[in-house]
Amino acid sequence: MDEVRFYSIKDEVRIVGIDDAPFNLYKDKKTMIVGVVYRGGSFLDGVLKSEVEVDGIDSTDRIIDMMRNTRHKDLRVIMLDGLGFAGFNLVDIERLFKETKLPVIVVVRRMPDFESIGEAIKKLKNREFYRRCIETAGRPRKVETKPGKFIHIQCRGIDFSDAEDIVRLSATRSLIPEPIRVAHLIATGIVLGESRGGA
Repeated sequence: MDEVRFYSIKDEVRIVGIDDAPFNLYKDKKTMIVGVVYRGGSFLDGVLKSEVEVDGIDSTDRIIDMMRNTRHKDLRVIMLDGLGFAGFNLVDIERLFKETKLPVIVVVRRMPDFESIGEAIKKLKNREFYRRCIETAGRPRKVETKPGKFIHIQCRGIDFSDAEDIVRLSATRSLIPEPIRVAHLIATGIVLGESRGGA
């Protein structure tokens, strides 16, 4: 499937931002993921939730299910807080785009250490799946969301310049786009009793 073309990007483009909740790596088998539907970086329209396995391989399936079952049918973009949820449960953004027909933007706060990740993958049973997810996502590219301040993004199904515009448009209150920032706050608040840091 070809990239989705944005001939003009409206201020209230509908974005669903997805982040995971905190979890205990040694006790929890699953953790919650939260999706927030945002109009640009201004208005919260809805909240979605699902669960994924800790260090599993089901995050792509669960996000696809969320998109298929939501009543919000005017979504234009899926925005992920990183490529992995619940530890090392990576998203196959190529498949996510193909099955939802929604472009995918992955927000990366800091450039990953790909050498260390590659070494860690070698020890895991799903290493071929993880390697494919990382290779498909490509190397993160810098986006300036505030003067002199940068985050990184990966994208699939959308031209980088369009993805860059959407990230900048939706980063209204911090370096991080609002759909991601608010998904993080909601997910941590539900699990810990109060939202905290990292957003």
